[in-house]
Amino acid sequence: MYIPTIGLEIHVELKTHTKMFCGCKNDPYETRPNTNVCPICLAHPGVLPTMNEEAIKSVVKVGYALESKIADHSHFDRKSYFYPDLPKGYQISQYEEPLVEGGMLKGVRITRVHLEEDTGTLGHDKEGMSLVDYNRAGVPLMELVTEPDIHTPEEAVAFGKALQRILRYLGVSDANMEQGQMRVEANISVRKEEGEGFGTKVEVKNLNSFRAVEGAIRYELKRQEEALERGEKVVQETRGWDEKKQITISQRSKESAHDYRYFPEPDLPPLDLTKWNREEIKNLLPELPEAKYHRFINEFGCTPAQAEILTEDKSVADYFENAVSEFQEKKENASCSTLINYYLNDLLGLLKEKKITISESKITPEHFAHFVALIDEGKLLSRLAKDLLKQMADTGEDPETLLEQSGVQVIGDENTLKLIVEEIIGVHPKVVEDYKKGKTSALQFLVGQGMAKTKGQADPSVLRALFEKLLTD
Repeated sequence: MYIPTIGLEIHVELKTHTKMFCGCKNDPYETRPNTNVCPICLAHPGVLPTMNEEAIKSVVKVGYALESKIADHSHFDRKSYFYPDLPKGYQISQYEEPLVEGGMLKGVRITRVHLEEDTGTLGHDKEGMSLVDYNRAGVPLMELVTEPDIHTPEEAVAFGKALQRILRYLGVSDANMEQGQMRVEANISVRKEEGEGFGTKVEVKNLNSFRAVEGAIRYELKRQEEALERGEKVVQETRGWDEKKQITISQRSKESAHDYRYFPEPDLPPLDLTKWNREEIKNLLPELPEAKYHRFINEFGCTPAQAEILTEDKSVADYFENAVSEFQEKKENASCSTLINYYLNDLLGLLKEKKITISESKITPEHFAHFVALIDEGKLLSRLAKDLLKQMADTGEDPETLLEQSGVQVIGDENTLKLIVEEIIGVHPKVVEDYKKGKTSALQFLVGQGMAKTKGQADPSVLRALFEKLLTD
């Protein structure tokens, strides 16, 4: 029996206007290579960096969200290593005095959160040539390091998703893994149950999807266990993940901190955060996903599964709350259950078909609330509701206007429907006989005939009541 131990290092590109140490635009969507560059981020001789205050505040926000300790004093260090996409030959990072220490998320302790600059990117052509794009070089990069408190691939993914959600709620990063804005590195080891301490740590770098995080950790745990079973030693190294083969591949021996020859960055002054208005930064924090999740359950009657979906994306949660507010204003003390169901199943499903987000929808929260109120009041039947919602999505028009233009109205008048019911009873004597013999499905058939006769405009509850009454008299 083996005990797995996993710690994560997560790099996140921050959503600032400019890069970390220069005035170049921070634009992750720029496709033209070497466009957002200048002498500073290209490391020309004699240039001097200046700190991006917005990036520092972003990391402090993350620290408050994780209930961490914010440093009173901090400074930047030079981390020396050589790679083609690192123009300086060193990276400005933090080592001895990170901005944030401690904290907890999903039961996993946070070691530290620090700030550094990102590298450029390498591209490789068919002839084997490597091309460097420095657009990303110098982009503010937050690194979060956890304690080795994770024991399964599922726990690692849950932690990553929870962090991603917080980053998006705070607005400090889009954290899109497909675009490299959030990259996970997993430190993985196993030891025998009767042993002590930790096994030999292997780092798997640059995992750019949660599927890759789960697959790489699962494979690596199995690989290490099988090696120990054969009596082999696990080598401390850095490995990469091969998505196609679903295996980890050895890249190089793992560096230690002394290999990087850290020393304080001489071109940047130390940070005295006691002079910053940190309370103001803390007060800017929005309601975080976990708190919103519990409030949605307690305040609106959501199930845990519904609250999980509603709080996964801040724009989805905000739209929902705005719609609920408008709905409750129109119908005081009304249950939100109908609104929740139509929002999750019908509106979000429709937007998925159209391949657009809730922010891009033409249906405003107010119009959606009016739409649900019409259903709740019996003025709009579920059979017609889906068609009306599609019209709203196409036009952006309010539901009342669209209903008026269509001339569709719910028929609930008993005298009007009684004539239709009597006609259907006369046309289907065999079905009537089946119903009187106790065949309950016969009643549903008769109600369906009534709905068809009225082109879906009859109130089905009134129809059902009339059929039951006339067939028992």
